[in-house]
Amino acid sequence: MVCRSLLLLLESRGFIELPPRKCTPNNPLANRRKPEKIVVDETPLECKLSDISVSLVQVRKTSREKMFDSLVEQYHYLGCTQPVGEHLKYIAFHEGRPLACLAWASAPWHIKARDRFIGWTKHERQQNLHLIANNTRFLIPPWIRIPCLASRLLSVSRRKLSEHWLGLYNHPIYLVETFVDVERFSGACHKADNWILAGLTTGRGKSNKTRAQLLSKKAVFVRALRKNFRKRLRHVA
Repeated sequence: MVCRSLLLLLESRGFIELPPRKCTPNNPLANRRKPEKIVVDETPLECKLSDISVSLVQVRKTSREKMFDSLVEQYHYLGCTQPVGEHLKYIAFHEGRPLACLAWASAPWHIKARDRFIGWTKHERQQNLHLIANNTRFLIPPWIRIPCLASRLLSVSRRKLSEHWLGLYNHPIYLVETFVDVERFSGACHKADNWILAGLTTGRGKSNKTRAQLLSKKAVFVRALRKNFRKRLRHVA
């Protein structure tokens, strides 16, 4: 795919001319099948956080992953997309009922606000980007109304994340990040869990070749998992 992308880029800039396309194979990413709908208990749950017991379960590659995909597809405004590369999925439960879904995936290559916060060079980023995880999905279904649940889940999730990542991918995580659409959300739960607002994205998107804003700007929140995270992220062997 990398070679194909390079050839298409060279052709678009007039350096080469590719032969006519012989066929158009099915693209499972562009024509993805929607997740199977899983029926869950949607009885409204409104109470204090202290009135329930919350367990956070890593569900990737388990029988519960279909439940995660179904809930995110139905109730998250971005829907469910399968991450490329390293990723984990969590569901929070109370007495067997799903309360929330959180997905963590590999960090984007270049985020100006995050890179400025870390203070690393391009070479350091190239070597150590895999030590950062991005919270790509965070969903609390509309029938769950429990004050402070979101910040509690962020705290519990990030405390478990590095250990689980190490177990599956053989390396820890030193910093987590997320994007918050400022036109939809305030980021209050991240602030409550002591995440730091590193800055805003430009809204240009990763494929935009101009400086025009095509997307809504996102607030970039970061949270260190180790006190010496900068030393770890800037270390080059």
